[in-house]
Amino acid sequence: MTQVFGHHPWTVQSLVSDITTGRIRLPDIQRPFVWTNAKVRDLVESMYRGYPVGELMFWANKAGDHTKVIGSDEKTQDVSMQVVDGQQRLTSLYAVLMGHKVWREDYSREQIRIAFNPLTERFEVPTPIVVRSAEWIPDIVDVFHDPITARADFLDRLEGDGKQPIDREKAKAIELAINRLHLLQTYQFQVVQIQEDVSRETVADIFVRINSEGVSLSAADFILTWLSVFWEEGRSELEEFAKQSRFAPEALTQISQKTITWTPQNPYLTVDAGQILRVVIAVGLRRGRLSDAYNALRGRDPRTRLIDPAAREKELSRLKEGQAQALKPIHWDEYLKVLERAGYRSRDMIRAKMPVLYTYALWLIGRNEYEVPVDELREVMARWFFMAQITGRYTGSSESRIQEDLSRLDSLESRKPADFVSTLNQQIDAAVPPDWWAVTFPENLETSSAISPAFLAYIAALNLLDADVLLATSRVKEWINPNRRPVKGIERHHLFPKDYLKSVIGLRVNRKINQIANFALVEWSDNITISNKPPTEYWPQEVADKNIEDKRLARQLKWHALPDDWIHMDYDEFLIARRHLMAAVTHDGFKLLTDPNYEPELDRTEPTTTEPVLDLPTLESMVASGVIKAGTLLTPVDEDRNTVAEITDDGYIQVGDHLCENPDRAAREDGADADSGWYYWLAHLDDSEPVLLGDLRQKAAAATLTS
Repeated sequence: MTQVFGHHPWTVQSLVSDITTGRIRLPDIQRPFVWTNAKVRDLVESMYRGYPVGELMFWANKAGDHTKVIGSDEKTQDVSMQVVDGQQRLTSLYAVLMGHKVWREDYSREQIRIAFNPLTERFEVPTPIVVRSAEWIPDIVDVFHDPITARADFLDRLEGDGKQPIDREKAKAIELAINRLHLLQTYQFQVVQIQEDVSRETVADIFVRINSEGVSLSAADFILTWLSVFWEEGRSELEEFAKQSRFAPEALTQISQKTITWTPQNPYLTVDAGQILRVVIAVGLRRGRLSDAYNALRGRDPRTRLIDPAAREKELSRLKEGQAQALKPIHWDEYLKVLERAGYRSRDMIRAKMPVLYTYALWLIGRNEYEVPVDELREVMARWFFMAQITGRYTGSSESRIQEDLSRLDSLESRKPADFVSTLNQQIDAAVPPDWWAVTFPENLETSSAISPAFLAYIAALNLLDADVLLATSRVKEWINPNRRPVKGIERHHLFPKDYLKSVIGLRVNRKINQIANFALVEWSDNITISNKPPTEYWPQEVADKNIEDKRLARQLKWHALPDDWIHMDYDEFLIARRHLMAAVTHDGFKLLTDPNYEPELDRTEPTTTEPVLDLPTLESMVASGVIKAGTLLTPVDEDRNTVAEITDDGYIQVGDHLCENPDRAAREDGADADSGWYYWLAHLDDSEPVLLGDLRQKAAAATLTS
């Protein structure tokens, strides 16, 4: 057996020094994100107490073109060691000891600070109370930079506080604790060092095997690792596209100090590298199952299990072609018009990302291989997206379904535009036949979830129909405008008010009270006026006060699916009747997608407002500052889910047996494909109504801005 590694001890001081000079660097096969501050604190405390914190693994390779810099970009030595395992620990230690900022998962920059109490020898993520306390050193970086000054400053603060006398023994204990912290630089890590002659593919395989233990890597992770070995530029392109999807060109220009004229930022979604990779795989390799794509890219023969380099190069070539199409700015921008054409105008209306991504893959195939004219392609793909959203086509077994769609297109004998359009139209008609609209869709509307695909489709239909807001002259699509986010816009109003249903009708089940068939879109001022009055009282008065002409009122009654004489109906009968009318309105909107005479009113100029940019806090900092308490229970916005999560002392979210570092990961742990976990979780605060985590975050940011 050939030995491919050896063991070597490295001190923390040597590790940090070699990272600073560039001798140790991070290879691109690693995921680039760091731990939470609480996890960094735990690492430092374990080292301080002399506990083992695991081995590191380096590769003795001088190929610096395959690496990323951990710290500063200015390096004085050539790379000779690349990190295979231990990136999180090394990055965390470097950030804490050197005081450097790190990149977070959302591409924001943060300086990790860990506080130390020499009296109790405890470590904490600093809160305002800790920072103000004389018993704490707010940032241990001061100890590593100059322990003598750090000790003197601490003693001065403690003496000035005057809360406890500092005798000789206490002063000695403080000095020993600070010296012990400073000596963490001599802490020794055991490093498994892979020999220089080991191939990159073997190193990648080692990385995959190590990180598969205890961590569930997706097929996308495996493919991204493979790309780091055989097409590093392609991996970087995917990551850059994902990063840029979060920033406007102006913002990215400020961050990068380079002129950026275009980014894939849009009003609908942000993507990560693994998600856009799905589009690339579907277009380039015609595969929906990423596990199949991974085996194909490796060039492994399914019978002999041997690697065929020629097959590998062929698949890589196809992948490159697919990626060139998927990341092309003109294609991305043209595709986004499909979503707007379908009536979807903001990310609030996008329940899941898979329908957006896989519809984009089919759009690319239709545009580039079947050469369908852009205007005709926009129409059929808008219908396709609308259908995919309301039927949940790409939720659940999304890989199997997109594979069926890809295989169906590949089986066509010709590549004429009409063949592509006809094939998709047949599938659309089969998925939503007339009886589906009359039976299935009304059943789907029987929910209290305001983010259910059925309700969002109804809103999209109102946009397509250019419908008024109820009891107003403003249009629904004017308010659901991603470029205009008013403080007060339209609100979902209970047609049968909540208190009326509880106190008069005697209903107690919120799920029934909050049925989406009991909601209509009204302007916020009307919502306040209506308040908790019964419909028999407020409706005639509102209609009279608004002085809406009969023709407009008749259209509003139809658009908002209000049955005749609805104010006198039994509540259960009203819900049933309105669901069927909402389904009919949604069907009308869907049919407009095939009407060539339909021209959406897209030429309106919306006023722009300049608003201060909010510095949004992390969940960890919200817990530390007391905005939200540890132990707060969280439930999904979707009432069909029964998950109960909890916020921990360290600002994690516990979902079942798993600790999640942020709301996005907690949502994914719950099996959701939510665009933002902040707007997936409801926080249950004391006895008040649950509130979205995202709203709490906005309030905390606004409070900081005004303080």
